[in-house]
Amino acid sequence: MIDPDHEVMSIRRQCELVGLAKSSYYYQEAAESPLNLELMEKIDRIYTRWPFYGVPRITAVLRQQGFEINHKRIERLMKKMGIQAIYPKRNMSQPDKEHRVYPYLLDGLHIDRPNQVWAADITYIPLEKGFMYLVAIMDWYSRYVLGWKLSNSLDSRFCVDLLKETLETGQPDIFNTDQGSQFTSYGFVSVLEDKAIRVSMDGRGRALDKIYASYCTSCV
Repeated sequence: MIDPDHEVMSIRRQCELVGLAKSSYYYQEAAESPLNLELMEKIDRIYTRWPFYGVPRITAVLRQQGFEINHKRIERLMKKMGIQAIYPKRNMSQPDKEHRVYPYLLDGLHIDRPNQVWAADITYIPLEKGFMYLVAIMDWYSRYVLGWKLSNSLDSRFCVDLLKETLETGQPDIFNTDQGSQFTSYGFVSVLEDKAIRVSMDGRGRALDKIYASYCTSCV
């Protein structure tokens, strides 16, 4: 947590240490009400324990806890948080409108060495007065987190920046993601293709394929 009154360390240095742009620290997004912030924290806890719970079941749990809310509010908050139930379903990830469809290359692949496959995922991080998004890249074989970055929005730029930074330390044969717009954007995919890295994307019905990547973001 950044302390603006720190006597030794400047805000700029604190932002550098947590991988947060100084401009992001001062950015003020449209504030959610205290109730919505509390609900988002509860949703995060429920989702962490039962990642296969969707809007109806999370709404039911919250109602049992005494919250008089409807499913539309929970649906909106979950969408804002960037989370959804882990189970095979249609349109699990929203791709970039102009994105090319890439095959899933990990089916039956024996992964037996570092830098054979890297993977990326995005998760929601609750804070005391709001929330941020965390993207992380890990090596599929070692489960080592190679890099991570925080953002206050789901714009693809922070994912592209992290990808470029991480590729300065090495590169994989295959890079696997879901079909979210951050990963299917031209900016992200072109970086991989320029380095002749094979692009792999989870297809329909493969909701559990990126479970290791999801785990890595929870451990950063």
